[in-house]
Amino acid sequence: MFHPPVGAPAVERAEDMNSRDQIAEVCWCFQPTDCCRVGGRLNRSSSLILFWRVPLHCTAMSPSIPLQEMIRAIRSARTQCEERGVIQRECAAIRAQFRQADNGARSHNLAKLLYVHMLGYPAHFGQMECVRMIASPRYSEKRVGYLGAMMLLDEKQDASLLITNSIKNDLSHSNQYVQSLALCTLACMGSAEMCRDLAPEIDRLLRASNSYIKKKAALCAVHIVRKVHELGELFAPAARSLLTEKNHGVLHGAVVLITELCERNPEALERFRKTVPDLVQIMKGLVISGYSPEHDVAGISDPFLQVRILRLLRILGRHSETASDAMNDLLAQVATNTDSTKTVGNAVLYETVLTVLDIKSESGLRVLAVNILGRFLLNNDRNIRYIAMMSLQKIVGTDHNAVQRHRGTIVDCLKDHDASVKRRALELSLALVSASNIRSMMKELLLFLSSCPPELRAQTASGIFNAAERYAPSQRWHIDTILHVLTTAGGDVRDETVPNLIQLITNTSELHCYTVHKLYRALLTDISQQPLVQVACWCIGEYGDLLLKGECQETEPAQVTEDDVLDSLETVLQSHMSAPATRGFALTATMKLSTRITDNVDRIRSIVSIYGSCIDVELQQRAVEYNALFKKYDHMRAAVLERMPVIEKNSLGQTNGESAVEAIKAVQPATVKQGEPPLPLQPANQVCDLLDLLGGSEEPLQPSSVQSGTASGLPINNSSTAGGDLLDLLGGFEPTPAAPAPAVTVYEKDGVNLTLLCEKHSDSGLTVTLTASNSNDSDISSFTLQAAVPKSVQLHMKAPSGDFLPARGAAKVTQMVVLNNPNKVNLKMRVRISYTSQGSACQDTVQIDSFPGL
Repeated sequence: MFHPPVGAPAVERAEDMNSRDQIAEVCWCFQPTDCCRVGGRLNRSSSLILFWRVPLHCTAMSPSIPLQEMIRAIRSARTQCEERGVIQRECAAIRAQFRQADNGARSHNLAKLLYVHMLGYPAHFGQMECVRMIASPRYSEKRVGYLGAMMLLDEKQDASLLITNSIKNDLSHSNQYVQSLALCTLACMGSAEMCRDLAPEIDRLLRASNSYIKKKAALCAVHIVRKVHELGELFAPAARSLLTEKNHGVLHGAVVLITELCERNPEALERFRKTVPDLVQIMKGLVISGYSPEHDVAGISDPFLQVRILRLLRILGRHSETASDAMNDLLAQVATNTDSTKTVGNAVLYETVLTVLDIKSESGLRVLAVNILGRFLLNNDRNIRYIAMMSLQKIVGTDHNAVQRHRGTIVDCLKDHDASVKRRALELSLALVSASNIRSMMKELLLFLSSCPPELRAQTASGIFNAAERYAPSQRWHIDTILHVLTTAGGDVRDETVPNLIQLITNTSELHCYTVHKLYRALLTDISQQPLVQVACWCIGEYGDLLLKGECQETEPAQVTEDDVLDSLETVLQSHMSAPATRGFALTATMKLSTRITDNVDRIRSIVSIYGSCIDVELQQRAVEYNALFKKYDHMRAAVLERMPVIEKNSLGQTNGESAVEAIKAVQPATVKQGEPPLPLQPANQVCDLLDLLGGSEEPLQPSSVQSGTASGLPINNSSTAGGDLLDLLGGFEPTPAAPAPAVTVYEKDGVNLTLLCEKHSDSGLTVTLTASNSNDSDISSFTLQAAVPKSVQLHMKAPSGDFLPARGAAKVTQMVVLNNPNKVNLKMRVRISYTSQGSACQDTVQIDSFPGL
């Protein structure tokens, strides 16, 4: 039920009514009383007529209340409905007064409408009133009109074009405050067309004698340069002349304008490098100047201007030794004389550090900058500690020894309660790990892993694995470290952890006994960590005989019986916590023990036979095959289940269990790309070993895949083998090798380079490899690629190789995209590139219309 507030007008215009109530009409009824009327509204949503009694003396329009009274009434509203009622009444009154030809309260009404707009209510009907008030000769109305234009208008609305002529006239006004209103409005909402039309006027005002106007004009010129890049050349001469001004406001505007010009135009950057001595003198004057009440902020003379100058010096000194040498002394002076006890001083010091690290500065100055960041780590403000670690993360690769001095402070930040500070401390700690401190750092990281938040466990475990693989002092220490991680956070490790650890254990034959005993004890303690259980089952299956002997010198002697080992494996098989893959490991380990023990073979046979009817298809298949080994092929069981050979990786990265065909495909791109003659194919002894598993082959077999041989472009020795005879059925025909399409550059901008390499693997299938590199002097983080293709094309993006691009092309990021085009449509792909560089997020899009090799 709608209850109008007391004093509501008895008659309202249809367009002034609440649209949310969807009022269709107003109907009036009379009662026999002589002093009241009854009004009604028809609500479409409920089809009810709502009536209320209104005194006769309120049937006329109530006058609009002052702005202060309206604000007080809105703030005193107890419900949102009551607030809407007050605003609707005022908006209706404002509309009515806008329609009057001679209205003396125009600025008063527009001010109230702007307050309504600030509250989030529609106020678009005041746009034309803003245009009229801007054209008014009165300063009071012009001021409110310009304010309304900045709030209610933008460059996308046609009404903004109506004020272009008024702004142009006001830019030539004799009153400096009217000129400043026009400048502020143009800088706030000026469109590209307005900027082109009014740019000459702004250039004229930049050369004016009034400092107040020059300050406003400089900031307006910044907006124009951002909107229309080619207009930057117009303001370059005036911008340089502004550096001779004494007024700090003008200097601030000039530095901002020059910074914008240098970032957008390389030619302007070279031109303004000549102004470095002038900027150094201005900065020195600010640093050594005495107390100035007009510019002093917490004991620092105009820190805002100092920060702006330091940012401009960073841009001018980048990639320029001459400019960097000119500012080295100044940066050292700022770094040593600025007070770091106040937030204002820390802001200036932080900009100084960024400038020192970004230019070609001296080594001593860089150490001083790192020490300043080290002091930031001891600050009580978490924001300061956060930005310090962000900066140290960027330079740890180039100034590793300088950052190492603050290792203890960085490790202490791992105990911080703030999640973001803790994450940055973890990243920096992992970057500080080296061969000299691997034991101490790993002790701290393992301690952190035991108490870190769940969202950081995967990152911590991955970092520990990488550091242990690179800097492990011994194989035993390496195995112990990985087992400690699996025991603590086994559920958060990557999928490749299990095969990597198995390979490590296999290659260290002298530690087989030690490892199987340690894993067996871990299995008895906890079976909830699935990766740990999988590795333990694999080791028990491979080296169960060493476990049963109990002759391990590295660990305490323990007598383990065959029943104990089988009980532990059966516990894993029957546990509800075991994943299907873990049960597969346990079943295979149980089967392998049948050749390593003698007294419990029948028990093993019964355990395997139970899972021949398992609901899990993979587990059932394994059990059926193992049962066949017990029955039909029992004479071959010992040979099939013998100990796995050492898993070694060759120079191409394949293990000895991978096929020779995959190795050939891996060699192919590099061979063809370098233009070298194809190499002869070596006999695939490892493949022959697998093919000769059951015996009976006397000659080494060659790979018999015609497609693999032709695709790789490698000649096949087919003179003496049966495989060669099959390949040479037509007598001496050798297929012509097909050279793959070369990689092409599809994107190159701001130091980021993206290349594309296509490989067609079927009539409709295509694999696209995108490779990104960074040629800048600063690192790029959070690098991601997103792809879009036509609807009829199927797209599958595999996991990227990483999201971090180090500076100067030290490493690359690859992203594989698999495309399936069954309808043979014209293939196109749009790639979105997103990354973070120097703390700012960047995003760009590239359209790929042609794919080489198709």
